[in-house]
Parts: sequence; C-alpha cells; structure tokens
Amino acid sequence: MNKNIYILIYLFGIILVPKFGFAQNDDLGDNDDKFQELFYEALKQKSIENYDRSAEALLACIEIDKSVPVLYFELGKNYVQLKNFGAAEDALKEAVSKDPDNEWFLDELYSYYASQNDYKNAIKTVKQLVKYHPDYEEDLASLYMKTEKYDDALEVLDQMDAKHGVSVSRDLMRNRIYEVTGRKKDQIKNLQDRVENNPEKESNYLALIFRYSENNEKEKAFKTAKELLKMNPESQLVHLALYKFYLDENEAEKAIESMKIVVKSTEIKPEAKLKVLTDFVQFVSENPEYEQDLVEATTLVSNTNNSKTLIELGQYHLSKNDKTKALEYFETALQLEPDNFNVLRTVMLLYIDLKQYKLAQEKSSAALEEYPAQPLFYLVNGVASNELNAPKKAIESLEMGLDFIIDDNKMESDFYKQLSKAYTLLNNTQKAKTFSDKAQKLESSN
Repeated sequence: MNKNIYILIYLFGIILVPKFGFAQNDDLGDNDDKFQELFYEALKQKSIENYDRSAEALLACIEIDKSVPVLYFELGKNYVQLKNFGAAEDALKEAVSKDPDNEWFLDELYSYYASQNDYKNAIKTVKQLVKYHPDYEEDLASLYMKTEKYDDALEVLDQMDAKHGVSVSRDLMRNRIYEVTGRKKDQIKNLQDRVENNPEKESNYLALIFRYSENNEKEKAFKTAKELLKMNPESQLVHLALYKFYLDENEAEKAIESMKIVVKSTEIKPEAKLKVLTDFVQFVSENPEYEQDLVEATTLVSNTNNSKTLIELGQYHLSKNDKTKALEYFETALQLEPDNFNVLRTVMLLYIDLKQYKLAQEKSSAALEEYPAQPLFYLVNGVASNELNAPKKAIESLEMGLDFIIDDNKMESDFYKQLSKAYTLLNNTQKAKTFSDKAQKLESSN
C-alpha cells in the first residue's frame, strides 16, 4: 500500500521546514537561506525527474543539518528511482529512526521492501503501519501468505472479519490458503459459522452450498439449499443448486420449477443458465415425457443474446432430428457470432439438408471470401449450384476446392460425385464417368 500523499510544497514548505530545527542556533545566518534554497532545489529537480541532481542537493542539506528526517526520506525515494537500492534502504531507515512514528516514512520503507521481495522486513514494517490504518492488516495477511505463514495469515483475516465483516478480497485470500493447505474442514467450519452468525445473508448459504458440493457432501449441500429457500423464499440464486439436487433425487416437477426460475431470472448470468439448460436437455433426452417443459424453457430464453445458449438449443434439436428448429437457433447464434466457423459450417450443411439451395449458394459464396482455403464451402457451393441447375458454376467451384483437400478421402469422393453430376447435367457423359470412377475408387480403398 502506498498512499502517495505527498503534497510537497505544502507539507514540507509550510509544515516541516519551520520545524527543521533552524532555531536551535540563532547564528545560522546564511546557512538558513542556503539550506532552504538547496531543499527546494531538490524538490524542483525531483519534480522534473532529475533524481541524481535532487540527491546531490539533499546531501548538501544533510551536510548543513543531519538531524532533519525528511531529508533522508526524500533522498531514499531518489535512490529508489536511480535503482541504488542499498543506499535507498539506508536513507529510508535513517528517516524512520529519526521519526519512528511518521506514517509516510514507514509506508515508503514498506513499499521499498515489498518491491525488493524482502518479506521479512516488509512484515516488520507493516506491523508498525497497522496502528495508523487498518487497511494495512490485509497487506500483513498477504505477506504472511507469501512467506507460507498460513496460521498467522488466517489469524489476521479472522480478526479483520470480526472487526469489519467479510470481504471478497479477504475471502479470495482465505480460500487460497485453504486450498494450498488442504484445510477443507476449516473452510467448511468458517462458512458454517457465518451462516449461524448471520442467517439473513444469502451469500453465506450459497458459499456453503458450493463448498459442500465441491467436497461431495451432496446431502449437506441440499439441506443448506432448502434452509436458504425457507429463509428467503424469493431467492433466485438458490435454484442454481436446487434444480440439480431435485434432478438427482428424481423430483422432476420441483426440478422443472427451479429450472424455469433460473432461465427467467435477471440475477443469474447467461453462462449459468446455459449450464442448467444443458443439464435439463440431457434429462429430457432420457425422460422424453418432459419435453413440453423443455419447449417452455427454450421459449423463455428464445430471445436471449447468449450465443452459447442458442447453440446448445440448436444441438438439442439436431439430436431430435428437428433440423428446421435447429436451424433457427443456429442462424440466430450466427447473427451474434458471425465469425464462429463451426456455427457457419453447421448452418450451411443444414441449408443443404433442408433443400434451401439458394441460401446455401449465397452463404457459401460469401463464406469463401472469408475462408478461401476451406474445401467444405466449395463443396456446399457446388452442391447448391448443381441443385439450382447451374452446373458450370458448380464445376468452377468444385475444381477450385479440390486443391485445398488434404488427406480426406471422404470429402474428395464427394467432390468427384458432384463433378460427375455437373458434367451429367452438361451431357458430357465421358467426363461424368471419369469422375464417378474416381469417386468409386476412393470409396473402395477405404
């Protein structure tokens, strides 16, 4: 932590300079003016990043009066900029020794140690800083983690949670410690205490449910989820867990109810909705009597802007051989992700399967401008052109595409079949037979 609270002209010029101790000697005379002149010259040179000249001016000040702590403070910062780290540490330590309760001096020394990965001295220094700002406690916990003093780190985190309540950043640190040390029981106990001490807070239950599930304690996770629902019947997030538990317990009606709450929720992220919908697609494939509920759920998300959800729905309808419905979802997904090659490929193959040859020809022609080395798009274009009775276009596309086929006998055979068909349409039976024979030869070699 470095507060960077250095309003130098005000702080040093107005507050500190009068306290530098010039009054200790009434006969300073010209030395007083010379000292101030050098000090402000040091500040000026530092402000324009002439750190070496700033350091020279400060050293001249020290020759005049060695008792002024701020001189060593500023000197140390200049040495850091000049990467003269040994001298920087000495100067900053001298500043702290002359004014041990100065927060800014301590903070700069702490920052120096942290930048040098000198965690032992950083810990020693930050302990002094804690009394000025509680925020430094989190730095202390982090340093304990880096030095593998996990018990000390957890103790600091516990103290902070008790004083300030839990926080996301401290929880991340705490969970990393539990993960590194394998203290899953301690992690669970901490979350159980949170639920007990603050039973109105939804996030405590959700965290405990997650950890129980992670540890394969499904019964405890299910029980905690039901407790949360009882405590907060309006909770939407709890259904992310409940739907899965209900499915595992063969409570289909309750699972469907939870699933619908999830897909309608404005609080739940699209990625999480997709996971729920994917699980339910699998459930319906094994229990087709609930297909109407899936239809209702897909209707609820039909206007989604999440391409992953749309692709998953398209795949589901493909698995049911409902290619028309599948195409609707894939086309919508393609609008959201026009550069998604796999979706583009699927859409064009569906155009061919559904005999939408005009669209197949147009889309494949456009795709070849973006992917001129993809043989599949030449094949789709050739098939569509043949079906639209444009054999010359088909031949042109197919012959170009052949050059891009690499070690794919099946695709090469399909090219030859379409070339044979194109030449048949042109009444060139000799070439038609040549390509038909090539296709048969490839097929027989497989």
